[in-house]
Amino acid sequence: RNYYGGNWASFSFSGLLSWIKENQQKTDTDDECEDWRKLILENEEVISLRNKDKTIQHVEDFCFDDQDSAEGVEEAGALPKLPVFGASGGEAVAQESEECPQRESALPEAESREPGKDPGVEPASPVEGNDRDITSESGSSPSTTSGQSAPESGKTEAAPAEISAQEPKKVTYSQIVREGRRFNIDLVSKLLYSRGLLIDLLIKSNVSRYAEFKNATRILAFREGKVEQVPCSRADVFNSRQLTMVEKRMLMKFLTFCLDYEQHPDEYQDYENSTFAQFLRTRKLTPSLQHFILHSIAMVSETDCSTLEGLQATKKFLQCLGRYGNTPFLFPLYGQGEIPQCFCRMCAVFGGIYCLRHSVQCLVVDKESGRCKAVVDHFGQRISANYFIVEDSYLPESICTNVCYRQISRAVLITDQSVLNTDSEQQVSILTVPPVELGKPAVCVIELCSSTMTCMKETYLVHLTCPSTTTAREDLEPVVQKLFSLNTGREAENEELEKPRVLWAVYFNMRDSSGIDRSAYDGLPSNVYVCSGPDSALGNDCAVKQAETIFQDMFPTEDFCPAPPNPEDIIYDEEEIAPEESGFSTSPETKPEPSTEESTSRDSTAVNKEDNEE
Repeated sequence: RNYYGGNWASFSFSGLLSWIKENQQKTDTDDECEDWRKLILENEEVISLRNKDKTIQHVEDFCFDDQDSAEGVEEAGALPKLPVFGASGGEAVAQESEECPQRESALPEAESREPGKDPGVEPASPVEGNDRDITSESGSSPSTTSGQSAPESGKTEAAPAEISAQEPKKVTYSQIVREGRRFNIDLVSKLLYSRGLLIDLLIKSNVSRYAEFKNATRILAFREGKVEQVPCSRADVFNSRQLTMVEKRMLMKFLTFCLDYEQHPDEYQDYENSTFAQFLRTRKLTPSLQHFILHSIAMVSETDCSTLEGLQATKKFLQCLGRYGNTPFLFPLYGQGEIPQCFCRMCAVFGGIYCLRHSVQCLVVDKESGRCKAVVDHFGQRISANYFIVEDSYLPESICTNVCYRQISRAVLITDQSVLNTDSEQQVSILTVPPVELGKPAVCVIELCSSTMTCMKETYLVHLTCPSTTTAREDLEPVVQKLFSLNTGREAENEELEKPRVLWAVYFNMRDSSGIDRSAYDGLPSNVYVCSGPDSALGNDCAVKQAETIFQDMFPTEDFCPAPPNPEDIIYDEEEIAPEESGFSTSPETKPEPSTEESTSRDSTAVNKEDNEE
């Protein structure tokens, strides 16, 4: 690939269109030259890897605006195409600089700190939008750039006082294409629990210095055909106008019980074999409270979730409240695809090497030991190592014969307004829509505003996700029709005004290879480790647990993602520097900071050494 993150990646709008086109083409790219087979010895055998990604299926995209108007429109700020330096790293650098320019300028410069420890910073407010950043002491909100186009020629620009009284400007498809670099569209839609494993890992490893985050500002519910805001915190509950005083007391009493339900087993042990929905009916809760708890707080299935699982999910939700704001969730600015790139940046600082657009033909396995010895790349270069990590989608069918995959249904929409309009346009919302019909799963909807740096101004980016039962479009379109208007032109003007209009949409199915036991892969060498693609859960715990498990299998005595030393504190010996000429280096040794006299002496010696070499 020419981008980081695999199925965790984010794309600009033009990048996503290229990705769609690539995945709609079903042809395999066969390897014409097989000179690399000459490198295989008699006592070796090969495991050929796939050269076509088959994890994405049923890709369908739709434009609900005048698509012809975008012909000839170029993306604003697009860089001129850089020269190609052959099929090696230079080409990858050229492609990367086209896809994600100036991304480094978004990184915070302040020293990292553990969030939640600064009493001087107010929690993020969904009204004021004072975003909390887990790396910035100032807590300042990142600036956003306007995606609004210039006024048409011959028309007078309205005065500021008049703009608010006018109708909102209609966003067109040509504007979306022109402002395509304002979009950062995730292939997988997730949020970070404020006390989840990924946040803890980002803090511990200091990778948090490379990212900024925005609070999810509100939790929504879909009930009786309407979208409502769910009160989460104690303040929200008592300020809510949706609930009666009796319901407020009921809700607070139940949530208090959930926080320490383990201390009161007599209240739930009779219902351990029941579903969580059945347990809620025994708690004398009103139907609206049962709906809020089941679908918007616990966010679990009405038919498949046990009582204990529901109580655990509710407790996790409540424990994450208040760490950074009024909801349990954070979203990374510029999209979920920033997270893998942040880990890449940290690794690269300490010598990690990444090769984009550099495919691997096969694994080379020793017949006697059954261990993998090397890989052969598309240049015919043989690269040896002790351990190999491969993503599931690269493995051939011969190894995956007994593997049963699940599927995730995904949809991404660009809309012109929020599913629930309020005084503030800059809302990050999460909504769980209950199953439309029996046998269908609930659908998780995440709506992102322009201040998340994932879409242009005056638009919203909406992600829909659920476990697949059929194609993504068949799974998700009924929910889209309930929440949004899919009509175009005059039809949209005649429809009810409160429904947001979909400007553009894409549906696709993504393979869920999580939770597969290693023994399911036939003939996998013992030193080859398989990592899965994204799972369907809202959080990232599965990926973090998987990464730690693989790491501990390879290095059982090492700490997983320890806090790194400062680069300026690392001293390389001459023996360690020498191998770097061939592109590889040994692990740097961290040494204590020298005293002032030692530092001065060492610096002068280094200067003299440089003079002699010159």
